[in-house]
Amino acid sequence: MHSSTHSSSRSVASTPSAAAGISTVNLAARQRMLSQRMILQTVLASQGDKDKLQAAQRSLALFSESQQTLLQVSKTMDAPSARKVDTVYLGEQGVGATIQLFTKMVRTALDYIAQRDNRQAAAVAELVEHTDQVLEALNKATTVFDEISKTKSDSMMRELTGIVSDIQSVAREAKVVSFNALVIAARAGQFGREFAVVANVLTGITGRIDGLSREAIVLAGRS
Repeated sequence: MHSSTHSSSRSVASTPSAAAGISTVNLAARQRMLSQRMILQTVLASQGDKDKLQAAQRSLALFSESQQTLLQVSKTMDAPSARKVDTVYLGEQGVGATIQLFTKMVRTALDYIAQRDNRQAAAVAELVEHTDQVLEALNKATTVFDEISKTKSDSMMRELTGIVSDIQSVAREAKVVSFNALVIAARAGQFGREFAVVANVLTGITGRIDGLSREAIVLAGRS
């Protein structure tokens, strides 16, 4: 009993941060993979595979940490996005309870296996029966995060397009000013040389602005 607890705590301690460098939509999608991995690892652990028992404990720790991150992420979102996240997890038809029950079932099964409790077979069988139910719940959550991500992407695209349009407008006006300056400099002869230098520099700048705006348009199209 003591060695099992020690093994579990060691596994949890070695688990990397659940959300390190991972977007919320990818984190939610990873939960689906982890749920299926945990079920398989738990089944194998119930057959006496000690390595799979430790692997399942690590997967459970990662799954639990990730779930806590996803439940808290709405606090950093805009109001409409936060409502969607809260609704999918905590609403009347929310999936939070299903995921919480699944987590509890995995933990119970692993505890029974570690303790060699006779109830482990029934616990594992019950866990396997809930495979489709938890997968459906996790799919719903992932879909919501995917929708939020696409909405943000579309919004950023519109904003970027507006900025590029403003830049192009400024560049066109600068070109006109530069052209007029060159004409005036040419008419002024030697007295307009310094003015011509400034006009040429301005022409180079507007050309660079044009190039950058075109690059921005290409990048926006790839987003």
